[in-house]
Amino acid sequence: MTRLHFASALLPSGWANDVQVVVTAGAIAAVTPGVAPAAGDERHQIALPGLASLHSHAFQRGMAGLAELRGDSTDTFWTWRETMYRFALAMRPDDVTAVARLLYVEMLEQGFTRVGEFHYLHHDHDGAPYADIAEMAARIAQAAEASGIGLTLLPSFYAHGSFGGAAPHAGQRRFICSVDKFAALTAASHKAISTLPGANIGIAPHSLRAVTPDELAAIIPLADGGPVHIHAGEQIKEVEDCLAWSDRRPVQWLLEHAPVDQRWCLIHATHTTNEEVTAFARTGAVAGLCPVTEASLGDGIFPAREFLDAGGAFGVGTDSNVLVGVADELRQLEYGQRLRHRERNVLSGGAGTSTGRALFDHALAGGAQALAQKSVGLAPGARADIVTLDTAHPSLAGRSRDAVIDGWIFAAGSGAIDCVWAGGNKVVEGGQHGLRARAREQFNAAVRRLVA
Repeated sequence: MTRLHFASALLPSGWANDVQVVVTAGAIAAVTPGVAPAAGDERHQIALPGLASLHSHAFQRGMAGLAELRGDSTDTFWTWRETMYRFALAMRPDDVTAVARLLYVEMLEQGFTRVGEFHYLHHDHDGAPYADIAEMAARIAQAAEASGIGLTLLPSFYAHGSFGGAAPHAGQRRFICSVDKFAALTAASHKAISTLPGANIGIAPHSLRAVTPDELAAIIPLADGGPVHIHAGEQIKEVEDCLAWSDRRPVQWLLEHAPVDQRWCLIHATHTTNEEVTAFARTGAVAGLCPVTEASLGDGIFPAREFLDAGGAFGVGTDSNVLVGVADELRQLEYGQRLRHRERNVLSGGAGTSTGRALFDHALAGGAQALAQKSVGLAPGARADIVTLDTAHPSLAGRSRDAVIDGWIFAAGSGAIDCVWAGGNKVVEGGQHGLRARAREQFNAAVRRLVA
């Protein structure tokens, strides 16, 4: 049992002072506000619940910054993708472990305590399955276990190179599965995470480019009631190709032909019409927004204000992991809306409301829903995922309650996080994860080989 005492903590009911939190077996057993610290309590100033990065491709952390050299033609998502394919084709299982381990260490240091790993690097270099078809999924699980981050594994089904069942690109060969092979992969992935505390699993049909309607219908039951994630409407070209194939836009097609409900998370959904925004919000599904990656890849800007006005739910993900941080994603989300609307505090939700707090609350709830976490936050029964902030940071000095969140997201840059507990284990102290040095060393060795 661990007893923690916080001078101020953000509870589901709002901010409270002098809060004692009791942690037992990785979960919060009791939360008592308004009490003085007792002997044996570990004392901190400001506590927040940890957030989920609901969308991550861990292996891409290894190529962060390697696609910033302009080519002979216009650089787009599609040219970036060719660099990604080359990098993915070179990775060995040990490389995946090393890259994912450092990524998850960095996520924890930056306030993410759970990750939704949209995992599609499945097979050997020639596209043949490993002896254990879930070898790469097991490597993701190993990295999560070593770091302490909570894991929602989302094995991705990828069968085609474009709409209408087109043959896959040669660079996609490590991703490709038949329906039967994917069923075997999903079953083996369940086994790969079976001993990892708090881990769960869903499925991720990659996109309508990569999955035919018949295949989508065949694999959805494999989710077995768990989350279903899919990329949709990320790029204008994707929308145009989907219209040519089906006379429907990607989000429109999904809403008309797939059983989209609260279990689903539509990743990006960047290019949506007003009608799609309203219909999407009504389904109760989550918009999986990855603002830093969407900016990095030149995707565009999701109509977040309109979606929230329609009652939609969103969470944030780190996607390509080119930059990792809770504050980075939430700041970029709001700043994109400011550029789009030429206003300030666009996503605050109303006059006198903290924008940072509104963003944080939405991301907490949306991330939990998208990763099928029934109880989150600083509340009894929830996984003990707790983040404390360093009140000595210049951007937090003299601030309290929502102003602290605003200072962290919009002004702190880095260094604002002090300690992090994930599943009840204190994995970050003084802003540093205990595995940081070793994880960096192994990551650097792997990436030096890969870039060479």
